[in-house]
Amino acid sequence: MMNATMAQQMAEKDGFIAALDQSGGSTPKALGLYGVTEDAYSNDAEMFALIHAMRARIIKSPAFTGEKVIGAILFERTMDGEVDGIPTADYLWDKRGIVPFLKVDKGLMADENGVQLMKPMGDFDALLERAVAKNIFGTKMRSVINAANKDGIEAIVAQQFEVGKQILSHGLMPIIEPEVNIKIADKAEAEELLLAAIQRNLDTVPAGQRVMLKLSLPTVANLYKPLVGDPRVMRVVALSGGYSRDEANRLLSANKGVIASFSRALTEGLSQSQTDADFDATLAATIDSIFEASRAG
Repeated sequence: MMNATMAQQMAEKDGFIAALDQSGGSTPKALGLYGVTEDAYSNDAEMFALIHAMRARIIKSPAFTGEKVIGAILFERTMDGEVDGIPTADYLWDKRGIVPFLKVDKGLMADENGVQLMKPMGDFDALLERAVAKNIFGTKMRSVINAANKDGIEAIVAQQFEVGKQILSHGLMPIIEPEVNIKIADKAEAEELLLAAIQRNLDTVPAGQRVMLKLSLPTVANLYKPLVGDPRVMRVVALSGGYSRDEANRLLSANKGVIASFSRALTEGLSQSQTDADFDATLAATIDSIFEASRAG
């Protein structure tokens, strides 16, 4: 059963979602930007311990609270870990007032028809059961659109919604994320096709249930406004997708009703070598800027 207090916060509260879900492939890059070079660890266990320390430092920072950060997306190992001896999801909700989500996809397939579908997820129901037991509110899964290919985009949206309904059946809120690659020449055309495909697939959402959508910031401002107002959509959130934080905030401000769910743009400027005071001040300024851009939108 979905936590009603968490659901109300996600549906109605001003703020944004922090994406703390870098996984195996993107962890070395995230650590590198944080000032931890690859010679600082010799295996995956050491690498993940370092990224967990970074995430715990963010989560415990004074500005990282539900006042402005209404949700946070966790990597599976982060969900299984602890902050100050408390399971991460419980720490987020009980100590910080932040709704916990879990990244559930296992990465991307090779490009076909201009899109990268999600890889098979193995024993997916077991993961979802574990997420429920860990007091996770919802999930996030990413696939990528690399061309304005109608067949490809139909396939990617169909896969997202099919898995989304499996997630709903466990009482979890799915964040459906068909990311449009911001570097492609036909981005605007891809986004038009994506909007149409999402609207068609929303008709398949079980009566009385809702999903969330995580989308690239569109070339045409307010393109996704019909989704923001759709009763089957709890919230539309935007990924930073490789834009700098300033550019992502600027684009986000132009899209009414859309809030941020930034990853790299959230951690931009943070460094392992910073004193706690400098780290906290940098993160607080970042959170303020993303919060204001989310509210402006």
